[in-house]
Amino acid sequence: MWQETIHIEGPYNFDSILERHAPDPLKQVNAQERLIRVPVVIGNDSHVVDVKAIGTVDEPIFGVSGINAAAKEAIIERTAEIFQWNIPLKPIHQHFQKTDLKEIFNQFIGTPLVLDFNLFDSLVKCIIHQQINMKFAYTLTERFVKTFGYEKDGIWFFPSPETTAKLTVDQLRPLQMSGRKAEYVIGIAKEMVENGLDLEGLKSEPDEAIFEKLMKIRGVGRWTVENFLLFALGRPNLFPLADIGIQNGIKKLYGLDQKPTQEEMESYKQDWEPYLSYASLYLWRSIE
Repeated sequence: MWQETIHIEGPYNFDSILERHAPDPLKQVNAQERLIRVPVVIGNDSHVVDVKAIGTVDEPIFGVSGINAAAKEAIIERTAEIFQWNIPLKPIHQHFQKTDLKEIFNQFIGTPLVLDFNLFDSLVKCIIHQQINMKFAYTLTERFVKTFGYEKDGIWFFPSPETTAKLTVDQLRPLQMSGRKAEYVIGIAKEMVENGLDLEGLKSEPDEAIFEKLMKIRGVGRWTVENFLLFALGRPNLFPLADIGIQNGIKKLYGLDQKPTQEEMESYKQDWEPYLSYASLYLWRSIE
């Protein structure tokens, strides 16, 4: 097994990542060992990567290890992208020291915007999680993956677009997935397999073009695209105005009697650009 040691610029709070992933039954997290096992897909090959924090918030150091040495460089590059090790958080933190979010950023200093492990998985998960509570969302996603996905070295991988495109609504119903939601999941896979939707190619496109392209797909609305941009592509300047968590975070921050209006949110967010995604992330954390 190969192992690499990665040094990045602080602050970077790896333990906040483990907290985020811990409730998900598909994720293997060991908070005591400060370790997470990550399913990484490179081309048609699946790899299990162990990421372990061996440094501090101010001086982050990570041990990254895996089995396939031939793909080591590609695996490390993708792992670094997932954990956003190439995005220094210090300038972002300093930006918010001049805003109303200063106290929240000091409280949760070094919280990174970590990406979902795979682009297709992220989009499917967004569909599954629509309009249900988080506990059932995790359960339903786990059923989907463990029924139609595959396991390697004790880690579960989502089914591929090719596998998902061949499923039927009747196969998904026993999971307690609604017929409409099942159609949407299968439809996204078919868009990739039959109609050439290239999720990887979206990385080079602006947000507006991605909204236009994805919202043409049945079942994909603005909330889904915003989540995909945030947690699949790591776009830095997104602020989902309709998100209840962000509304509640602003309500708590400013001591409001009721949730803010969209006009009020538009006003508040002006000082937080061009890092609205981080404002969103820290507002979510403030009410967890």
